[in-house]
Amino acid sequence: MGIISFALTGTAFILLGSLQSLRASQPNKLNKLFHITLSIFTSFITLSSIVSILNAKTSNDVVALPLHLQTLPISSLFLIHSLLSLFLPFLPSPLLNLITAFGFAEEFLLFYLQRKDPTGIENRYYDLLLVPIAVCVFSTLLELGSYESNIPQLGRGIGLILQGTWFVQMGFSLFSSYFVAEGCNLHFVSQGNYSLRCKGHPEYHRARAIATLQFNCHLALMVVVLVGFYSFTCGKIGDLGRSSTEGLKYTPLGAEMHSLESSVENFTLDSEDDDQEVKDGNAGREKVINGVNGNSSYH
Repeated sequence: MGIISFALTGTAFILLGSLQSLRASQPNKLNKLFHITLSIFTSFITLSSIVSILNAKTSNDVVALPLHLQTLPISSLFLIHSLLSLFLPFLPSPLLNLITAFGFAEEFLLFYLQRKDPTGIENRYYDLLLVPIAVCVFSTLLELGSYESNIPQLGRGIGLILQGTWFVQMGFSLFSSYFVAEGCNLHFVSQGNYSLRCKGHPEYHRARAIATLQFNCHLALMVVVLVGFYSFTCGKIGDLGRSSTEGLKYTPLGAEMHSLESSVENFTLDSEDDDQEVKDGNAGREKVINGVNGNSSYH
């Protein structure tokens, strides 16, 4: 169950991050789709938190109850943001960004303070999750400060995608026996109350190092994907620019008029030369005729 919930959450974050990144370049086309997706995702999270709170209360789970109580206000803030953006689009964007900033700040505090077991390896995964959350907080604060650029939205999209991939990694690394670090076992007490403990001190440090290596691999994958996507996008834009330039090849009007005037002048000069040659030819013929007539009269 833990793998499924983490995998679904991670997939939703990846989808939201992708839409957010594309929304930075095409805001008018993807705004509505992004907020609809965000509202659906946060609605499921809010509903799941309410159900988990009721289950924890009936089962007297003293650990799961406060955890889900902390998740509920975070999902509610993002749900309010999406609903306001959909139904009240005339609201100023700084107000909506402020709600988003509070949501990311609460998420940061949730995972920063979530330490049920000080010796648990899951704390290392939570600490590394703070990196993409901090990127989202910083990007939202930049956008809140009227930063006239698409970079904050793109940065928030990258942070959301990295959160999604890391949630998927956490699901497999914490709940799957095939991916759990060697020498460590998952101690599952109840929903939300679990800990990944290792046999000894060497296994503990080894598991923490593996978690750091996994996060570095996720960062490297993110860089490769971004560079490839950026290269593909620039290539497409370059091809469109070249095709439009080739389709608009023309001679400037001034050059056409200049060439036309030159041809007219050349035509006039040539005509005058031809007339002069005709006159010279006629004069020569007249001289010849006069000479012939004179000779004939002399005889």
